[in-house]
Order: sequence, then C-alpha cells, then structure tokens
Amino acid sequence: MSLVPTSGPATLRSAEPPREATIEFTGPGQRSVTLPVTAAMPVLARAQRGGGELHPSVVLLAGAAHLGLRLVADGRFGPHPDQPWWVPVLTAADDDRIAQLAAARIPDGLEPAATEGVVRRMVDAVVDASPRKAPSQSTTRSPAAARPAASTTDPETWAARRRAPASTVDYSHRLQSRLQRIRRTHGVDDRPQTVTLSLRVEAADEQLYAGELRLVPQVHAEGNPLHLADASALWLDTGPDASHGFGDRARTHTSIAIRRAADAWDVLDRLLDQRVPDELVLDSDEITDLLDRGLDALAEVGVDVLWPRSIGRDLSSRAVVESTSSRGFDDDPLQSSTLSAENLFAFKWQVSLRGEELSEAEMEQLATAAAPVIKLRDNWVVVDPVTARRARKRLIRNARPAEAVAAALSGVVEVDKTEVQVHPGASIEVVRRRLLDSKKAPVDVPQALDATLRDYQHHALSWLAHITGLGLGAVLADDMGLGKTITLIALHLHRREAGFDGPTLVVCPASLLGNWQAEIERFAPGTPVRRFHGGGRSLEGLGASGEKDAGFVLTTYGTMRNDAETLAQVPWDLVVADEAQHVKNAASSTARQLRTVDSRARVALTGTPVENNLTELWAILDWVVPGLLGSRLAFRRVWASPIEAGVDSKVTQRFADLIEPFLLRRRKSDPGIAPELPPKTETDHLLGLTTEQAVLYESFVKDRMERIERSEPEERRGLVLAMLTGLKQICNHPAQFLKQANPKLNGRSEKLDLLDELIGTVLAEDGAVLVFTQYVAMGQLIATHLRRAGVPHQFLHGSIPVAEREEMVRRFQTAEDDDRVPVFLLSLKAGGTGLNLTRADHVVHVDRWWNPAVEEQATDRAYRIGQTKPVQVHRMVTQGTVEERIAALLERKRGLADAVLGQGEAALTELSDDELRDLVELR
Repeated sequence: MSLVPTSGPATLRSAEPPREATIEFTGPGQRSVTLPVTAAMPVLARAQRGGGELHPSVVLLAGAAHLGLRLVADGRFGPHPDQPWWVPVLTAADDDRIAQLAAARIPDGLEPAATEGVVRRMVDAVVDASPRKAPSQSTTRSPAAARPAASTTDPETWAARRRAPASTVDYSHRLQSRLQRIRRTHGVDDRPQTVTLSLRVEAADEQLYAGELRLVPQVHAEGNPLHLADASALWLDTGPDASHGFGDRARTHTSIAIRRAADAWDVLDRLLDQRVPDELVLDSDEITDLLDRGLDALAEVGVDVLWPRSIGRDLSSRAVVESTSSRGFDDDPLQSSTLSAENLFAFKWQVSLRGEELSEAEMEQLATAAAPVIKLRDNWVVVDPVTARRARKRLIRNARPAEAVAAALSGVVEVDKTEVQVHPGASIEVVRRRLLDSKKAPVDVPQALDATLRDYQHHALSWLAHITGLGLGAVLADDMGLGKTITLIALHLHRREAGFDGPTLVVCPASLLGNWQAEIERFAPGTPVRRFHGGGRSLEGLGASGEKDAGFVLTTYGTMRNDAETLAQVPWDLVVADEAQHVKNAASSTARQLRTVDSRARVALTGTPVENNLTELWAILDWVVPGLLGSRLAFRRVWASPIEAGVDSKVTQRFADLIEPFLLRRRKSDPGIAPELPPKTETDHLLGLTTEQAVLYESFVKDRMERIERSEPEERRGLVLAMLTGLKQICNHPAQFLKQANPKLNGRSEKLDLLDELIGTVLAEDGAVLVFTQYVAMGQLIATHLRRAGVPHQFLHGSIPVAEREEMVRRFQTAEDDDRVPVFLLSLKAGGTGLNLTRADHVVHVDRWWNPAVEEQATDRAYRIGQTKPVQVHRMVTQGTVEERIAALLERKRGLADAVLGQGEAALTELSDDELRDLVELR
C-alpha cells in the first residue's frame, strides 16, 4: 500500500452496488494503481495522516471517506428501499457538511457541483462497503414494515457491534433499541414522566486524593422541583407509606429517566445494570470524560449535575498577548521602530481562579496534575480537560508585532482555526492605547510648510505623525481632490523637525511626477526633490554626510519595478505609494517589488481603498503594516468572506475596530470637509441605437450566444468577455466595432450626436469639458470627429510620454486663450486618476465602466478642491442594451461591490446561458 501514489490525481469510478466502486491513483509518469474502495480507505487515511504533497482529489476523497465512516459508526444507515445495498441516512446537517467539504476544495480548482457529486458517491460507497454484507430481501421493505431481527445484516446491530469492544457486545441490542426509538420520535422522547433526574457529586478527601468522585442520582417531582429524594430510596423504601412520598410508579419513570441520561452519556450505562441505582464511582478518566463531553450532553436532555461547594469549578482561562522583549515602550519618537521585528510577542494561556491569576508555581501544579480534581489554595478544584491542556502548553505561539497589535485591537485571535477572546498584556496595551489616541492628539504644523492646512488636513497630519512615529504604516484614503499630497509633504517636514533623517520616496503613476514636483517646490521651498525616472537616472549622493534634509525622490511604478534592487539600497525614512490601487493585486510584480524597498514607515495614498473586493484592501494594508491581517487566505476565511456575505454584523464591527487606527477615510460630502465645493449634478442620458447599430447588435448576440452554448467550459469565459466587449463597442459606434479606417462618423451613433450638442453648449458658455472613454480606439474616433469639425481638443492615453502629458495638463488647466484647449479627451485608464483638471465644469462618460468607483475617480479630476464652478456629469447609456442593465446594477451596487460587480466583467462569465442571454439581448 505504501507504493500507492497520492501526489497525483485520484479518480472515483462509481458502480452498482456502490461497494464495488474503485479508485484509480495516478502517479509520476502516468503510473496508475486501481483499488477497490475498501482497500483504498486505509491508503487515504494513511496519506492524510502522513501529510506531504497530496493531490486535491486525494484530500477530497479522504474527507468523504471519513464522513462516510462517521455515519456508519453512528448507525445512521439503512437498507435501500428497492436495491440490495446499504444507503446513508442523511440529515440537513450532513448535507451542509457535504456542501462545505466540496466548497473547501474550490481554491484547488475543482468545480463545486461536480465535487459535491464525487463526495456523495464516495459516502455511498463507504457506507455500503463497511457493513460487509448486503441487506437481505427481508430488510429491503419500507422502514415502517421492516423490523429486522438482531443479526449482522441489521444496520443498527452491526454498527453497535463494530463500535463496542468485545466485553460490551451485549450492549448491541440496547443500542439498536435506542436508535430505533430516537428515529421514531425524531430525537424527542414521547413517554410520560412524573419525575426529573439530576446527578449529585459527592467525594470525601481520600477519594479526591485517589482521583475519584461519586455520582448519586436523585429525582425531583416534576410539578415541584423542591420535592426530591435519592433515586435509590424509590427501590429501598416502597409502599404507600414510603417516606420519600413519590409513589411506586415513580420508580418506573426514574428508570426511564436514567436510561435517557445513559443515551446521552454512555458511562451511566452502569447504573442500568445495578439492582438499586444508588451511586456510580467515577475514576479519573471518567471524570475527564464527564467534564469534556458529559456535562454538555446531559444538559441537552435536561439532566443537571450538581457540584458541592467544597469542590470549586471556578477556573477560567483566557488568551493573553504580551511582549517577550525586556525593553519597554516609551514615548520616544526617535526609536528606530517601536514595533520593530526585534520586539517579539507571544500568545499565552493565562488561568485564573475566581478571577485571580494563578502564579507560576500554581500553573506548574495545574500542568503536572494527574487527576482532574486537584487541591489549589486549600480548596479542591475541578480542572476541565480544556483548561488542563492550556496549562500544560501555555505558549500558543510567538507573534510578530503586527499580529499582536491586530489581536489587541480586535480582541480575538485564531487558535487551531477557532477564534478565542484575547486580552492585551501591559506592554501591548500601551501600544494599543497610543494607536487609539492617534487621531485625537494634534501636532504642530511644521514651520517649513508654506501653506495653511485645512482642519481636516491638519487632523490627517497629526494622525500620520503618530502612526509613523510608532514605526507602523497607514492608509490615507480621502476622496480625490482633498489634498493628500500637501498632507504628505507636511508629514515629511514634520518628521525632519522631529529629528528623523533619511529621504522620502514617492512612487506614483508617470502622469503625476510633474504634479508632485510642482507641489513640493510650492509648499516646501528649499526641500530637495529629484526624479528617479527616464534615462540617466541616478541616486548618487543621496543623503550625503552633513545633508540636513535628503528631501524627496520621485519615481514611477514601472521604474520602481525595474530598479527595485537599486532603490532597496537606500535607507529610506518614508516610502509613499500614491494611487496605491496600483498594488491592490499582491501577486503582481509591481506589488512584490515594492515590498522589497524597506523604510522606517510606509504610507499609502488612495481615493479608492476598495474598488472591487476586500482582498484589495488586504493587499494595501499588508504592505503598510505587514502581518496585520494575516495571510491572504486567512484573511479571506476570517474576515472577507463573512463580511461580503453579510452573515454577521459583529464580524464587520470587529474588522472596523481592527483597521480603524491605520486607515483614514473622508469624503467630500462629509460635514465640514469641503463646504466650499460647488454643487455637482449627475445626469444619465438614455439614448437609442441607429438601425445599423441595432442590426449589428442583434446579429452579434445571436452568433455569440450560439457559440457560447456549444462551447467547452475552458473556452466559455473568453467567449463571454469578447461578446461583452463587442456589444459595448457597437453601442459606442459601428466604426469602432467594425475597425473601419477613415470611416464616415456622422449619423451612425446617437452618442456622437449627443456629444456634439454637449460640446457645443460648453464652448458657447466659454467652459471646458473632460470626455472619458475606456477604449483608445473610441477616443481616436472622437478626436477625428472633432478635428473634422474644427474643435480644439487633445487626447491623453497610455502611450503619451510623461513630458507631453504634463504639457497637455498645462494647456488645459492654465494656458491663456490663444493656447487654451477646452476639450480634453482621456482614456479612463490613463487619465482617470491623479490629475488636477479643475478648469473643467463638465465631465462626459461616453461608455460605462463596470465599477462605479472608477467612474467617480475620473469625475474627481474636475470635482476636487480648487473647483469653483458647478460641475455637471453626463453619463451616456444606450437603452435596451447590456449598457442599460449594467447601469441599473451600478445604481444598486454603489459602494463596496458584491457578487457580480465585486469582480467586474469576470463575474459575468459565471452566469448561466439563460441569465447571460437575458443580460445582453436587445429589448
């Protein structure tokens, strides 16, 4: 069996009866081994225990086999109503487990529906194979008619004999009886009772020293719980004059109650064998079992376990995070990093008795105790198994500073994939308090800043100064146009005045290099600034000896990606990622290289911290504070999935508490943020298709849907995306879809006609307009149309060099009348972020992006601080087409996108054929 390969795929071959199914294991070199399902189960179990590189299909089959064996062990199977084999008896909870087992394998690339089918077939095969004998014809009648005799062909008896040791095989008939009764009553005992049962714990000191306890069953009158007696009295004191006053029938009901309690906790079976059920002496193992599972099981059937005051149950345990460093935390901001890597932390279990923490000696006594009842502080104390395990292994794990901070802020830590409450120790509590106060304590505006900060900008400066002073990073996520650049310049100057040295590196899109340099020279005159971009770039002499302020170094994401090794050699004070959504994909080469450039602190600037889903926020926060949110997979499991599904508002609140100290988000619409901003009017212009567009649209939908419906799953996604792109191009202009050279443009698209009207109005009012399209080809068509009409314009797209981009921005923003260009065409990707174009008082979106946050960023090129005129936003939507359906979705899904819009166009590829046809067909 050890030669069976498990690093390759395992394929289940179904059969009838299911027990004849086989599993084919394929290893290196396509060598395969085929085993019957019964022979394969030990292989699966051994592979799972042994760890190593297991193929996802092997892990899936092993989990399904384990589930099937649990059903057999619980006796939850029976004969097929029509066929001579065994089938599982599944509850709704079992169906959920199967679905969860299948869903857990989705990250391995397995299809959910097909995976769930494999799990169910494997469970069927294991259940049928395990009893080792097919049910006889007499047992294949309906459950109501069939009452098979106890034999190896009876599922309940077989399960009982398989589960019970040799010395307790006589219990099989009792187990069969219990299972039949539970199934008949759906787990609710339907027999009348006149008494309720409780169990009284008693023990003398000599018994406690021996690790023993006595359980004494006692009964209470159902109508009067204060009327009670030992159960043994009902057997020893009988007749109408019995002193206990219960009557003879109470004995029968007591036996029933004891039997029901034994069903819940099988150790009580011994009481049923006693002529008089007077007491049960529990040894250490049985006491541990009582504490581990017996108390909960008995409580579920209404049986209380009553402990004497002489035996305390006051032990409690909690997780504590504390520093392992001998160096304390003070308020010196010039520490290289208050939470640097050398300051390690540890999660430990702390046990308390009646709320008072145990000493080291007492913890050691608890850890080495052999019995579950020990004498502690002159009192006998019950030690439940969980507390005992925590005392024996006090250290949960060591932790990096970010993980310790996360636990202190959120109040929880994950232990063995289970969340437990965590309390901050004294050292981390100091850090937690400073983080929570970071947005409250103002700092002085640096004297070298040649500007007056607005109140909200001063607030952001103070917060950034405190966070970066702790050696941590932060995300300033204000709306576009609220002055993140000047706030960061002020932070650089503040840190120089506070005594920090080293240069600040700003990584930004190429189009923003000029803006950063101009604002540094304007607001921080005399501060050195250089560009590390283009040919002949150099960092020579940076931070030379005696240089008081090494100033700013500006570079682009592309240059940083190519020259990260060079940049990583500089001892940066700050690294700033402007438009940080460029690193929202942590697996991209840009994000990976940015992580190699070290610094005292990191700051991310972005107006859209979440464009699509919470994993993007994780990528940004994991760069500024590495380890704060754990690994990406752990973050998806613990935070993102529950929050995006909206299943638990408490999770959302804990997550907000966790990230709140590290992220500052203000909107223009917030009270007091930008009261001087003029009004913004947004209008959706509903347009029709020309006859040419309608014919193209309908024929394209018909052709592509036929291809999609015939396609294989691996090619379907690409076909759907191509269809959506083509339909949007048809809605724009037939010439774009047909890729016509030097085409006739007038009269073929209502979008172009409306654009003529809007531009004419803008020019007549001596205004300026930004025109956005997501397609460079459509921008070129519009540029051709405007050139033919003699309208001054310019077109910014991704191929324009940096120097020319800056000149285009200058001509639009500040040029005089003779040189002014009132119509600025921009591709959404190249011109949708970072630019300051407040001269525009109109913004036109020719086609709709799939994410509202991207459109809002583009609009904010004009609607930002410095805008003095009302801004009108025009969105073109073609009626009856996919554009109109997407526009309706955008209106309902603004904010954190979910389901479809959470993943943009990609999510639409997962729609069924009927849903997809309903989305795209012309109406």
